[in-house]
Amino acid sequence: MTLINSSATDLLSRVTHALPTIESHAVWSDENRRLHEDTLAVLADSGALRMRIPTRYGGIEADFRTASDVVGEIAGADGAAGWNTAVWSMCSWLAGLFPDTVQDEVFADGDVRVCGVLSPTAMAHPDGGDLVLDGRWAFVSGALHSQWQVAIAMAPTPDGSSMWPVMAMVPMSDLQIVDDWYSAGLRGTGSVSTVASAVRVPMTRVVPMPLVLSEQYATELNTASALWRVPMIATGCGSFAGVAVGVARAAMAGFHERLGDRKITYTEYESQREAPVTHLRVAEAAYLIDESVFHAHRLASMLDRKGVAGEFWDVRDRVAARAALGRVFRLAQQAVDTLAAGSGGTSLYSSVAIQRIRRDVQALNLHALMHADTNAELYGRVLLGLEPNSAYL
Repeated sequence: MTLINSSATDLLSRVTHALPTIESHAVWSDENRRLHEDTLAVLADSGALRMRIPTRYGGIEADFRTASDVVGEIAGADGAAGWNTAVWSMCSWLAGLFPDTVQDEVFADGDVRVCGVLSPTAMAHPDGGDLVLDGRWAFVSGALHSQWQVAIAMAPTPDGSSMWPVMAMVPMSDLQIVDDWYSAGLRGTGSVSTVASAVRVPMTRVVPMPLVLSEQYATELNTASALWRVPMIATGCGSFAGVAVGVARAAMAGFHERLGDRKITYTEYESQREAPVTHLRVAEAAYLIDESVFHAHRLASMLDRKGVAGEFWDVRDRVAARAALGRVFRLAQQAVDTLAAGSGGTSLYSSVAIQRIRRDVQALNLHALMHADTNAELYGRVLLGLEPNSAYL
């Protein structure tokens, strides 16, 4: 059983029409360390940026399977565009946890872009009716093109006895952007750092992270939606899985496009297509991509089913979502590496997509939430009856 929304039924079709524009600017975005304005425009026109905005604001509330496939299609055209679409979707979902009056402000523009990271790398203290933020956040994908940031900081608990992480909704105009995104992969995401210097945030725009992680949300209206009946981390897993699938599929498509009758230099093979090593390489990559798709779709189906039914999420369910995400990303990287190793010396040129895809998928697999080893260890612990060693469930 999946969540059906009439606005979502033709979303994939609209996104498909945007792909040529996105792909045509992928090299520019990579070289300029931000998404091209035309890419942003077609993403907005397609509806891809409204997948996690409540329908009462003109959003789509697409089911997880549709959203994963949409992100995958975009990532196939440009991994950075796919990643940022996933980030903006996830952060729009986070904005939907705040009080409904705050959402009225954030979603006043139906195509609003909200960025954020999950690390509480700033400090905050209450002052009257405000929370005052000071600190810095790194890897803020899409910050250059966003209007709001979900900023997480450590703040005193209400009784002042200890500290806990809180989420604050902050206008980008209140933050300083540090252009430090000089990276090996995902260059087009513009994942710069942002800085808060005594930024005042009304307490109405602040929610405690421990409550969010236990599904105690400040919104009232979104509780009726299946999308907001899924835990935060599981939602993140479902939001990002499509990125890995998309870049892996793009690697396979690019390999076929360049194959032609290209020879294998310093051998007697006049056509790489005829070499057994190529057959084995393509078959292995196809297996890996199919397996990554399987895990991505299995994850999306679980999220849709449990969200629609309002089912309880136990610890194993939550850990299984992270495990599936890590597996998707590892399989995708293995597929890309397999194809890249057979792409020849000319694939080093920046005009050949496989070198960018390989850098992007390596960067994806370094992300803490997607890291395959971390997630596999967490999964194994729980399967053996041990307590999870992470609060991010």
